[in-house]
Amino acid sequence: MDNCYYECTVKYDQVQETGLIKKVCEKYIVEAMSFSKAEECILEEMQQYVRGEINVTAIRRLQIAEIFESHEAADRWYKARITFLTLDDRTGKEKRTPCVFLVHAKDFDDARNAIQEGMQGTLGDWENAFLSETPVIDVIKQ
Repeated sequence: MDNCYYECTVKYDQVQETGLIKKVCEKYIVEAMSFSKAEECILEEMQQYVRGEINVTAIRRLQIAEIFESHEAADRWYKARITFLTLDDRTGKEKRTPCVFLVHAKDFDDARNAIQEGMQGTLGDWENAFLSETPVIDVIKQ
């Protein structure tokens, strides 16, 4: 069984630069084989950086086809919906198949460039139908 991607929402107390403690809620993408493995992985990862209680408040499975990385120093994650265009042999009509990709980039232009580079050599036609910045802090791969 292949690993899947899960969006994990994590809540914990974060010490601010002023010394005050603030409750924060952050989203992470975790590559795992199951919901329970995703929870185990995010808790293990977060314990390296957070002191105190860590709560995983939500986990949901994501349908992500691939992750593209920029060559630039990137700190943002973007969601790209790419539509593959194929011809249905039976009906002769154009078929549109959407796929979701994650892109690690410094800005929108960098994300578009990473998509173009990642899609080079793709057989068939495609179009970038949607690109938006996500609240995701990081992607944790196993």
